Amino acid sequence: MDTAQRHKTWLITGAGSGLGRALAEAALDAGDRVVGTGRRPERMDDLASRHPGRFSAVAHDVRDAEGAAAVVAHAVAEFGGVDVLVNNAGVGQVGAAEDVTGEELRDMLDQHLFGPAAFVRAVLPGMREARSGAIVQMSSQGGRMSFPGVGSYSAGKFALEGWSEALAGEVAPFGIRVLIVEPSRFRTRFNAGDVLRGATQNATYDGVVAAVRADMAGADGRQEGDPVRAAAIIRRVLQEPDAPLRLALGAEAVKNLTAAHEHGLVEIRRWAELSESADFPGQAPSARAFRQK
Repeated sequence: MDTAQRHKTWLITGAGSGLGRALAEAALDAGDRVVGTGRRPERMDDLASRHPGRFSAVAHDVRDAEGAAAVVAHAVAEFGGVDVLVNNAGVGQVGAAEDVTGEELRDMLDQHLFGPAAFVRAVLPGMREARSGAIVQMSSQGGRMSFPGVGSYSAGKFALEGWSEALAGEVAPFGIRVLIVEPSRFRTRFNAGDVLRGATQNATYDGVVAAVRADMAGADGRQEGDPVRAAAIIRRVLQEPDAPLRLALGAEAVKNLTAAHEHGLVEIRRWAELSESADFPGQAPSARAFRQK
């Protein structure tokens, strides 16, 4: 089944708003079919009205990992399969590590790792059979670097990226591609008060967390990133034969991730001699080399 020669079917979680919504609209405008999930599917009624027979909304909370298979089964029944899975649903959280409860931390992992992983497991059999497909993991610049106050959010995104990096190597022989998208701040509802969650505010950490909390909340409606442009870029990259495993999205992401990688290299090289001395004397380094997709 050559997905390049026909319209594709997209399954997009969190398609009711933000980048998920922009991707759904871009796919539909191109003639593709979309199954969009959200906790409030009525927010996608206009998409169903404008694109009858090509859009289907499904009520689903990404934390319901057991329900992912049923959503994929619905996509198969409606449109014959899933060509592109976009794991987009999720929310942010601000709070110092000491103040984020175990339940709140697990919630971040449920939304950003376990939920997406369940969807991947559900779509892979069909993609393997078709020997084609794409999995788009919506991470964040916070999935490769972190800072005070966002540790619980980054924990989920770091985990998603590590899991997805291994996944990419596992599914490549079957013609399936994985794209990890690392956006900076985009003009969505991510920074809105009803979406951006806050852990208990402990005055002890106000010196390092209060400014972060205020900055993130204050950015609502003023984010630099354009979701429509982002959706177009993601679609374009998926069509490139040499698409990267990771895609920084937005000027801030490019700047911050470049600085983070450069700082990391400086640190590794500075301590390399001491680090290498941990091996038994006379031992040659392993021939096993790190392999990046």
